[in-house]
Amino acid sequence: MKKINIIVWMMLGVLGISSCESDRDSNPVLLEPTTFILNTPAYASTVYDLKNSKTIELACSQPDYGFTAATDYTVQVSLTGEFKEATDKATATYLALPTVHTTARMNVDAQELAVAIVNLSGITEENKFYTDPIKVYIRLNASVNDGMRPIYSNVIELPKVLSYFALDAMVMPDKMYMTGSICGWDWAKAYPMVSVYPVASGEFWIMKYFAANDEIKFNVSKAWDGAEFGFANTVINDNANAGIADSGGNIKITNAGWYIVAVKTTIVGRSYAYAVDFFEPTVYVCGPTVGDKWGAEGQKFTVPQTADGEFVSPALTASGELRLCVVLPKHEWWHTEFIFLSGKIEYRANGNDQDPVQAEAGKKVYLDFSKGIGRVE
Repeated sequence: MKKINIIVWMMLGVLGISSCESDRDSNPVLLEPTTFILNTPAYASTVYDLKNSKTIELACSQPDYGFTAATDYTVQVSLTGEFKEATDKATATYLALPTVHTTARMNVDAQELAVAIVNLSGITEENKFYTDPIKVYIRLNASVNDGMRPIYSNVIELPKVLSYFALDAMVMPDKMYMTGSICGWDWAKAYPMVSVYPVASGEFWIMKYFAANDEIKFNVSKAWDGAEFGFANTVINDNANAGIADSGGNIKITNAGWYIVAVKTTIVGRSYAYAVDFFEPTVYVCGPTVGDKWGAEGQKFTVPQTADGEFVSPALTASGELRLCVVLPKHEWWHTEFIFLSGKIEYRANGNDQDPVQAEAGKKVYLDFSKGIGRVE
């Protein structure tokens, strides 16, 4: 019996070894390829008219990772055939197109290619841009999401690309800052404004106390870069008797007090145009704690007379979720909603619903916009 048991265990061991070897044989081996092939299009010698085309088709062989891997392909473009990275002394000799492709056969956006050609050419005036077809060189960057280094294809030449003076699409700014005498004209201390819902609305607001004769300007970045704007070429609407005036191109607020300042951006051709509105500093508590009244139908806060004063709501009429907002023309109340979390005022901006805050009937809400804090008691 003992010999039989030994024989059985030996047979099981052999089967186990065989099974392990079989498993290893079926497991893919991760390879790290160094290149892959971008095919030259069949009609590469014909003229590619980018202005009258939507896409250009490219195809490649998938890099050999040892298995079928989810691969991202980025199209890179050069006008010289060189693909050199940027250095401290020189810019890169190529540009990557913004669209990332996920298949080995891809339709490259013709406008994206045209924009890249304009940027690579360095030509800034349309009347000086190429009128004849030019040579364009393309390669692909392939990457997978497992920490492996990206790899590059061979370079192909498209000898006859008829481009046009295509420019990057104008997009709404996603940030706005307010500087001025309120912060010593120091952009490092500039006040960030709150985005108005939805994303890319180009609208911003802020609740701010101004001393008499304070002066302000705005910019999409914290810098004196020539894009800052004030009174000149800006539509100013004083809806709150703030006593707005021009002061050497700055916007001067003659009358001290709290105001809601709103900036609205409009795209005009290749430029931005701005409107700046000054509104009464009206804050509302709305929703379940005030009888399900919303927006401007909610209960108004009292407004302090000093910069360090608190806005105070009426006593809440019911217990429930607290909702707070200001209201701008042509917007729903929740486009400019905010709340305080752990005592700190948090603005919804162009985000999703905020975490709910519960409040009890009979209590009041206190807001200090200068310190950015709030409480219920």
